[in-house]
Amino acid sequence: MKKTNDFNNNESYYDLFDDWDLIESSFWKQYGIRLRSDDDLTWPEFSSLLSGLMHDTPLGSVVAIRAESDSKVIKNFSKDQKRIRSEWILKRNAKLMEDPVAYNQYWEKMQEAFKSAFSVDK
Repeated sequence: MKKTNDFNNNESYYDLFDDWDLIESSFWKQYGIRLRSDDDLTWPEFSSLLSGLMHDTPLGSVVAIRAESDSKVIKNFSKDQKRIRSEWILKRNAKLMEDPVAYNQYWEKMQEAFKSAFSVDK
């Protein structure tokens, strides 16, 4: 499952609390584990299993939508996929605005990415 974006800033495309229902259903689908009734799962094991969720799970599908950066792919998203992606971007931006340092770092990395993508080597 994609956790980082192209700018190597370790951006996560899911929220442990807000996406808990997706996490639970993904664990059930992929591993057959019912998180509410499994008392033996340690945090390191949970973390490993979470990072190994495949794209065909409920969380994996949503993460793929949120993480997509190809404008051609996004253009062909369904109305629901566009809604999922837009909601995530708005939420991410609101969190960035709360932390001026993270906000500035994000935009510096965006500028670097644009410079490298559109610069002409001489």
